[in-house]
Amino acid sequence: MHKVKVNDQFLFEIEDKDSVLLVNGNPVQVDLSKIGNNSTHVLYQNNSFNTELIELNKADKTCKIKVNGNIYQISVEDQFDTLLKQLGLDNLAANKVSEIKAPMPGLVLKVLVEENAEVKKGDNLLILEAMKMENILKSSTDGVIKKILVKQGDKVEKNQILVQFK
Repeated sequence: MHKVKVNDQFLFEIEDKDSVLLVNGNPVQVDLSKIGNNSTHVLYQNNSFNTELIELNKADKTCKIKVNGNIYQISVEDQFDTLLKQLGLDNLAANKVSEIKAPMPGLVLKVLVEENAEVKKGDNLLILEAMKMENILKSSTDGVIKKILVKQGDKVEKNQILVQFK
């Protein structure tokens, strides 16, 4: 069984039991026709839906799907996720990052954050030029910036600590 949350509002329990799709315990009949790599045409209760997978994050078990022009954020939880939550072990896989290091030698073009700033996972931290390419370094976790150890114009070496988190 999978628990599927749509737009952080609607929760559905979906199960495949003996090749019958059950949604919240009720059997559901759908007709699917693949249109392209990420597109599918769906017939459900005599209604037609064009669906497109926009974004997929397998690690977080999330995706964005466009249905007839409307975008939906989907998150999926399986029986193992539920068991880990029940055992209190669901946060063990969370990234506990305390610092961001330079992935390669380069030149700091711009620092995009300040000390004591609160950042979310995926937020831009700084721009590093390496091998004539601009690379935006992003936060790999939610947190608060403790210290910025570089400034614009600094040359950095690989694995040099650039930003520390509290």
